[in-house]
Amino acid sequence: MKTENPAALHFILQDDIFLLNQDREAYSHTALPTEQPVPQAAPLVAVETKQVEFNYLGGNKKNFLITVHYPGIDFMADAHLTALQNTLKRLGFELDDVAILNIANHIEVDHDTISSFFNPKKMLLMGKSAWPKNVSSLKLNEQQTQGNCAMLFSFSFDEMMDRNDYKKAFWEQMKLL
Repeated sequence: MKTENPAALHFILQDDIFLLNQDREAYSHTALPTEQPVPQAAPLVAVETKQVEFNYLGGNKKNFLITVHYPGIDFMADAHLTALQNTLKRLGFELDDVAILNIANHIEVDHDTISSFFNPKKMLLMGKSAWPKNVSSLKLNEQQTQGNCAMLFSFSFDEMMDRNDYKKAFWEQMKLL
């Protein structure tokens, strides 16, 4: 049998082989094979993706996400937060059951990122400005389901505070959500 690769001798001959000093370099592990070198694949580079952090109000215990839009405020205006808490209490929810996310502080984040972080089963979008990027079209005050999430797009509290017909439409849909 003839072989041109010295590394193959290890598999063919099972006995110990003793080499003369002048032959030792030809059969060492550092000797280059006579064949053309096989190109090496580029080394894999690990890319670390940064987990998005959200500043939100509530505990999200019941996977109920409420998105609002209040520029310059962490969460919501105090009067609007009180009105929302009263509405939630009438439906059997506490602040700890929901997550209130101010989209104005997270403009760059899209709907998929928000959904993967909060995993909402219910989602309330309070006004057109409270829509995350890439959310599909929703009809005003009409509950719709996307995936496993019941979604409701309604008026913002700025729009509702002086309009009883808007408050009534909002309440009727909230009872169904």
